[in-house]
Amino acid sequence: MQHKQLEYFLALAETLHFGRASSRCYISAPTLSRNIKQLEEQVGCELFIRDNRHVQLTQAGEAFSHYAKSTLVHWQQFKSSLNEADEVQGELSIYCSVSAAYSFLNPLLSALRARYAQVEMKLHTGDPAYALERVLDHHEDVAIAAKPAKLPQQLSFRRLGWSELVFIAPTIPCEVSQLVATSSSVPWQALPFIVPEQGENRTRLINWWRARRIQPPIYAQVSGHEALVSMVSLGLGVALIPQVVLENSPFNDKVQIVQVDDAPAPLEIGLVALQRRLSEPVIKACWQVAAAL
Repeated sequence: MQHKQLEYFLALAETLHFGRASSRCYISAPTLSRNIKQLEEQVGCELFIRDNRHVQLTQAGEAFSHYAKSTLVHWQQFKSSLNEADEVQGELSIYCSVSAAYSFLNPLLSALRARYAQVEMKLHTGDPAYALERVLDHHEDVAIAAKPAKLPQQLSFRRLGWSELVFIAPTIPCEVSQLVATSSSVPWQALPFIVPEQGENRTRLINWWRARRIQPPIYAQVSGHEALVSMVSLGLGVALIPQVVLENSPFNDKVQIVQVDDAPAPLEIGLVALQRRLSEPVIKACWQVAAAL
């Protein structure tokens, strides 16, 4: 029984989808299927129930998942102990938004570089809504993300800081800025909103609408927080954004914050990684540095 086969098994156990699991492991679906069959032959029973539409863990598969996780953790701990006296080295891939790269990532990388100079870092930036998915699918080792109301059980979260959520409106003369400026109370129901396509920010906004029992018009749905500020600055609508995004935006002088008494709760921003990978030397080093910040 090879450690790679255990990793393939856990990928399928977490995704319950041969296509996604094989993509995560960078192998073909037939190769994954063949390895799972070999595992089942060695174990002596079926680990998955599968048909043309569904994949499901059997009772034996559930029990085997605990064994697989424990075995891989002990293997990583053993490898780490052999190199304990040596300097940590290797590659660390990180995913975050552009705004997070300017703020939360900068002190993390500075501290990591100062303590572990032999660690090579690869940074990928994009929509923060995809941060958890990128880690779950093994595209990146760690990511900086807003903590959702329900964190997937496979992930661990290490807080780096907070960001207030603020409503912004344009400052240029336009219908939207006039409505915000001239009304005694902001007519949210009539204001066009620019919203994220997905993510925690969108969830908080929709919950805020529901609490107020309003359903304002949506002008556009965009990917990424930075585009929200840009579109608001053009007078196209209003938006809810993390304040850290506004602070780092080149358009922050072209928008205004609209004060509200019941703004959504601040976002908890932190580092996320797969729990079962926290014992890997490079990820462990990053996690320890994040804890000290």
